[in-house]
Amino acid sequence: MNVDRRKASLFATAAVVRLLFFSFPGLPDLLTGRVEISTPVTSFKRLQEGLFLYNHNVSPYDGGVYHQAPLLLPLFSLLPNSMSYPAFTYLLYILVDLLSANALMQIAETGEAGSSKLYTSPRKDKRWSSYAIAAAFLFNPFTIATCIGRPTSVFTTCAILHAIAKAVVGASFTSMFALSFAAYISMYPILLFPPLVLLAYDRKRNRNEEETVYSFVIGNAMAVGGSLYALLQMSFLITGSWEFLESTYGVQLLLPDLTPNVGLWWYFFIEMFDSFRNFFLGVFWIHLSSYVAGLTIRLRRQPLFVLTILLGIFAIFKPYPSISDTSLFLALFPLYRHVFPLMRYTFLASSTVLYATLLGPAFYYLWIYAGSGNANFFYAITLVWSLGLSILVADTLFAVLRDEWEVERPEMRGKEIRQV
Repeated sequence: MNVDRRKASLFATAAVVRLLFFSFPGLPDLLTGRVEISTPVTSFKRLQEGLFLYNHNVSPYDGGVYHQAPLLLPLFSLLPNSMSYPAFTYLLYILVDLLSANALMQIAETGEAGSSKLYTSPRKDKRWSSYAIAAAFLFNPFTIATCIGRPTSVFTTCAILHAIAKAVVGASFTSMFALSFAAYISMYPILLFPPLVLLAYDRKRNRNEEETVYSFVIGNAMAVGGSLYALLQMSFLITGSWEFLESTYGVQLLLPDLTPNVGLWWYFFIEMFDSFRNFFLGVFWIHLSSYVAGLTIRLRRQPLFVLTILLGIFAIFKPYPSISDTSLFLALFPLYRHVFPLMRYTFLASSTVLYATLLGPAFYYLWIYAGSGNANFFYAITLVWSLGLSILVADTLFAVLRDEWEVERPEMRGKEIRQV
């Protein structure tokens, strides 16, 4: 059996780096409690609380602390106690990161970002190797911090990347199952279904397998529905009731837990009068989901980019975002190396994100521990964080649209454009 030594060296180095960080006294527990890493629906501490109740034959959803998927409980119950033998939990999270990187390499090796079924960029030869893209993901400080903090969002990241990796090779039903698992854990990935199914359809047509797009979409929608039904039924068998639906998905839909995070929802709804709460919940959810149809239709020829840009949008506008969502967007972002020269605000976006990354923990400390600030301190820096990500997402979208425009209008290549 041939062993890819470069890949093995890369993965081994990434694993060793994570083990070194795990070995720092107190660091895993410190990062586990950080609001930038753990949210009410992904927190490892809350998972431990739910696991304790589950192991003592008490409903894990009693008390309103545990808001995560029921199937995570039997998975973690197979591991030794994380307080007494933490190494097994560490190895699980390292393995999930490596699996995510492996799926990312598979996506990069297909070249889908530069040359899809319906569109080929004239700059497609400007690309980084799959090793460089995997390294950028594995050694991204956001990815490492997420792994050390041990939120359950790493499982969502892994499932989404595997769904995309299977779609780009035309394995549609495997892709739909991975998407269903991601949606089962975090709910929001179900919005990725339209571009993902189009990506799988394009790849299937590359193999000259004739099937209408309508029957293909219906078949895959049934696969997603069947997979979700099976996962929910298994959850019912584990918990003995449907209580988990309200505690897991109702919390994300209705936002009863307003624990601070890097998102835009929590402070807004703290200040919101109860009489307007339901209206603005609907507005926020419609805003989040409204991007899916427009981007899928406008960028039909590049479904992988639609997935990438949607993940960036979700990292900004979902109810309980964390740096894990940002690391997922940044994992796919280097696939579009060929449009980097067309981007206009790279320095502004990167410096804004770096500024917020460094000052965010400081402002949170001033508010919670030093007592010399208030919630406005931390919310202000989360607005700067969201602004930086918004600039990066919008600039990437501009670069891809400009790339398409220069293919349609070759005489305009290299010329400046202005909005009139």
